[in-house]
Amino acid sequence: MMSMQEEVKVRLLKADGEEDGDASIPSFLTAFEVEDYLIRRAFLAQQSRRLQPKGRDPMAGKRTTAESWGVGYGIARVPRTERGVARFAPMTVKGRLTHPPRVEKKIRKEINKKEYRKAFLSALSATFKREVVEKRGHRLGDTKIPIVFTQDFENISKTREVVELFGKIGLEEELERIYGRPRIRCGKSKWRGRRLRKRVGPLIVVSSMKASIVKAASGIPGVDVKTPDRVSVMDLAPGGHPGRLVVWSLPALSKMVERVRKYVGG
Repeated sequence: MMSMQEEVKVRLLKADGEEDGDASIPSFLTAFEVEDYLIRRAFLAQQSRRLQPKGRDPMAGKRTTAESWGVGYGIARVPRTERGVARFAPMTVKGRLTHPPRVEKKIRKEINKKEYRKAFLSALSATFKREVVEKRGHRLGDTKIPIVFTQDFENISKTREVVELFGKIGLEEELERIYGRPRIRCGKSKWRGRRLRKRVGPLIVVSSMKASIVKAASGIPGVDVKTPDRVSVMDLAPGGHPGRLVVWSLPALSKMVERVRKYVGG
């Protein structure tokens, strides 16, 4: 078990982008190994909870008086109506499905509580590792991570101010990436409300959803705002790929430390 006493210094930023000294965080936040397979498994298990069971009407395609005429008519022995129209059989027009989807099918993927916690700690630790964040596709430029702001950061009320602040701390390329031209998906998904593929931007973690920045940051494409108790593997590793860029407020980071401390046995 890692030492709970060791601390790591992180740079603290003001709401205007200027440095405001250092803050200390426990070393166990960054000490976990990034386990891609476990993170992917936890992501799929959590994603499956969004699926809605679906099935067919048990009588679909069977509401007919069709019966087989038997042999001796020189025609196939499929069920037919009195007028000779084939019905009921799977290969006929308006017939039943051979193996229709059923609501009883198990569509939720399960994961043990301890495994999920380990995956969460692994995904959280990945957000503090620059090489993993850059590998995921985020463009950091000269910005040092983790990015931690003072509590005044939560009082920003304009989307324009959030964008300007990201530019001041060196995330101009990241803004260009998320504001770039969206990619168009191929296949049938274009017809079903998923035509454009949105890029995933930074995750902003604040201490309360009543903070002004929650509404301000919602105007930036790909940016999500969460509180520490609501952050999950789906937020830290969208698509099951670890290393999302996370922007913290200092009170939110303190709450996350308390949450993680329970998981590691502190």
